[in-house]
Amino acid sequence: MHLANLRSVVRGCGAYLPERVMTNEELSRLVDTSDEWIAQRTGIRQRHIAAEGETTSQLGVKAAQAALDAAGLTAADIDLVICATSTPDFTFPATATIIQHELGITRGAAFDLQAVCSGFVFAITTADKFLTSGSHQRALVIGAETFSRILDWQDRGTCVLFGDGAGAVVLEAQPGKQSVKDRGVLTSHLRSDGRHREKLYVDGGPGSTRTVGHLRMEGREVFRFAVGMITDVIEDALNALGITADDIDWFVPHQANRRIIDASAQKLGFAPEQVVVTVDRHGNTSAASIPLALTAAVADGRIKQGDLVLIESLGGGFTWGSAIIRW
Repeated sequence: MHLANLRSVVRGCGAYLPERVMTNEELSRLVDTSDEWIAQRTGIRQRHIAAEGETTSQLGVKAAQAALDAAGLTAADIDLVICATSTPDFTFPATATIIQHELGITRGAAFDLQAVCSGFVFAITTADKFLTSGSHQRALVIGAETFSRILDWQDRGTCVLFGDGAGAVVLEAQPGKQSVKDRGVLTSHLRSDGRHREKLYVDGGPGSTRTVGHLRMEGREVFRFAVGMITDVIEDALNALGITADDIDWFVPHQANRRIIDASAQKLGFAPEQVVVTVDRHGNTSAASIPLALTAAVADGRIKQGDLVLIESLGGGFTWGSAIIRW
């Protein structure tokens, strides 16, 4: 098999959400807000919250096992585990190594990737480089978060937005023809710009405050940058393949805010029925949001083998990116 002809093909996907559901009405008893205020500005109606003692790795293990089951594979088939997370169980070791151990994977590499809400797109891109180089054969790519642990529950501008959850996909190196008709990851485009740190960050860390800290965000500023940045990397992806938005079957954006999702889709020319939206019931689950949305759309029969799927995200840093995958 010629290495230049390898593609990273999705074999299966899976998701896990904590049992506890927190509605907007419940949040309105904690901070000065209301269901109407949250829903109108964000599109969020509820989010899932990890139980006491329920860790990011535990969420990740359940999502990863579901992805393995969907792929018809076992732990012995995996030689790469990448976990995108901003809320690891520990400063170290990597949450990916904990997931690796819990699943019974004993070979290959496992590591975490930190690009905040863009983490899953960055992780898919990274896994694709490993697989198409020929160094590894099958990868578990996981987005897992317990953002409820880093929220200031007195800050109504942020605590209403985020939730906990995990999603995962199994990628496998398979021969392709270097055609846009190949199955697998066809193109990806990543960007970062550290000048925007103050707009979305956590005000703590072991190397600075020796604390975990809380999430801080300038919401209007993030919104102002988001749509332009997102559409730029999507246009780059379409141009790289010589296709247009009309060729995309499904647009699966990071589930940050319904307004951002709608504005991005409208600017790019996607019909509402092409856009996969889960933010109303999941909230913003950061790196977990795209794999959660992908799994939901596969489960209900929308995304089918052969469909062209566009994913994109923007996160703190700023980081942002896109990828086009033929399912």
